[in-house]
Amino acid sequence: MTTLATASPRRHARWPRLPRGLGLALPALLLLGAFFVVPVALLLTRSVTEPVLGLQNYAELLATPTYAKIFYNTFLVAGLVTLISMIVAFPVAWALAIMPPLAARITFAVILLSMWTNLLARTYAWMVLLQQTGIINRTLMALGIIDAPLRLVNNLVGVTIGMVYIMLPFMILPLYGTIRKIDPGILQAAALCGATKMQALWRVLVPLALPGLASGGLMVFVMSLGYFVTPALLGGTSNMMLAELIAQQVQSLVNWGMGGAAAFVLLVVTLALYAVQLRLVGPAKGAQ
Repeated sequence: MTTLATASPRRHARWPRLPRGLGLALPALLLLGAFFVVPVALLLTRSVTEPVLGLQNYAELLATPTYAKIFYNTFLVAGLVTLISMIVAFPVAWALAIMPPLAARITFAVILLSMWTNLLARTYAWMVLLQQTGIINRTLMALGIIDAPLRLVNNLVGVTIGMVYIMLPFMILPLYGTIRKIDPGILQAAALCGATKMQALWRVLVPLALPGLASGGLMVFVMSLGYFVTPALLGGTSNMMLAELIAQQVQSLVNWGMGGAAAFVLLVVTLALYAVQLRLVGPAKGAQ
């Protein structure tokens, strides 16, 4: 009995102890590795081995004018959507933070309901609204603002409008979480020191809300880079974006090499943007 009792702790001591918390995170890490890391690695491998070994897919992707236009469309739309979402979401988030509880809950319910509604249904609804005989053009013509219907679909204008509507909740929620933590007494102190409302907004509120703007802006920009359904329906083939190019190369042309190269470029851009955000805002605030 003495031998067994003394041998048991030694046998257990040989096993290395996992870092604290790693045991609980291990199933999630295994799932992430199996369904994200491994497929991404395989896609990267195919991008440099098909049709032959080398970087010809990346060279063609970055040097061909047609692909350059697709990159331009993608980053232009993503930047516009992010900027417009920031401008629209800021007053909404501020209003949510100062609203009475009942009004804030109702507004939150409307925002969440828009997120839960089927994406395809929302995009088709915007197709109906934006077409030349849609309610937007008819209202503008009835008010005498325009003489002829505006072309709002099958171009980047329609894509931007539809994506701003879809991305707004992802900008409002991080902003609201940040603005809600700001002490109202800070703004009152700014007013007592002689600051006007605009000065208090730009010099006090906006800098304090910068972490929410950064996290929401990064989320919206990255999601806009890889969006597929809305650009495909509202933009058309003449205004293709990067996600549509990847789908076309893989599904229609069965060109896994070029599709993998485009997907990997998109992944690298996403990781680079996240690194820049952590560098400028900080890891603690950037994850807020």
